[in-house]
Amino acid sequence: MSSRTAASGSATATGRATRAVIPAAGLSTRFLPATKAVPKPMLPVVDRPVLQYIVEEATSAGVTDVLLITGRGKTSMVDHFDRQPELEERLAAKGDAARLEAVRRTAELAQIYTCRQTEVLGLGHAIAYAESHIGDAPFAVLLADEFPDESAPLLPQMLDLQAATGGIVIGLVEVPDEQTSRYGIASLSPDEPPPEAPEGAVTISGLVEKPPPGEAPSNLAIFGRYVLPGGIFEAIGRTKPGSGGEIQITDAIALMMAEGTPVHGIVYRGVRYDTGVPLGYLQAVVQLASKRDDIGADFRRWLTEFVRTWQE
Repeated sequence: MSSRTAASGSATATGRATRAVIPAAGLSTRFLPATKAVPKPMLPVVDRPVLQYIVEEATSAGVTDVLLITGRGKTSMVDHFDRQPELEERLAAKGDAARLEAVRRTAELAQIYTCRQTEVLGLGHAIAYAESHIGDAPFAVLLADEFPDESAPLLPQMLDLQAATGGIVIGLVEVPDEQTSRYGIASLSPDEPPPEAPEGAVTISGLVEKPPPGEAPSNLAIFGRYVLPGGIFEAIGRTKPGSGGEIQITDAIALMMAEGTPVHGIVYRGVRYDTGVPLGYLQAVVQLASKRDDIGADFRRWLTEFVRTWQE
């Protein structure tokens, strides 16, 4: 594997998507000052950065061509997936086979490409940078701050549904009513999803970006997973700045929907790790550390004792 600049798109416009885009150029202000020098997707969850969990999610679904949309000061995200011969030689000399395998594996997960977003002007603006790499083929978008538990993946069903409909498929998750203002929220159509749709599939009639409290059309928030047709790039080009003065992907999707593109969602019922806010990040660390075969038992014992002591 080698990281490269974005290539000209050559995939076909039909069939199951084989490429993924990970927008990761944000400023990550919620985690300052830690993210002043370290990109938020590189914050570790136990011994893997958040970004690696997301790339592994893509490759497990059969998507091994990954474009990272990066920004200034974020080269470490690309470096993580490159080879480090000196480190590998030292681990081999020490006989540390487990860590050597883990280090080599990051360079073998996928073909990693990179493109720099010069200004952070919204998710739609970031995705537009992928056009020369993607072409007119369908592709997945995976946001770099949340991911599902690997035991209950969402992306494979989304890829299959998009291939069957040729439209847009969005991951959804139920959130408490008081949190709807943090997310893009879906409104649902009474129309049934196609017969080949998986359990949890719904037909979407509209999207609202971060509605004010009490004005959300539902409690179904966009889980940062999309599978989009290549036509989304033309729609983004016609999309004016919206919420926050940014070019929102939800507005581009709404434009395609109004022009007849089918839009479906799949409601995810598994465990979702939201590392986009400090509390969610800490919860993800605790949950995933507790499940580890190597440290899980000791960590759970310590955590139980810590909570007991804290409550006294």
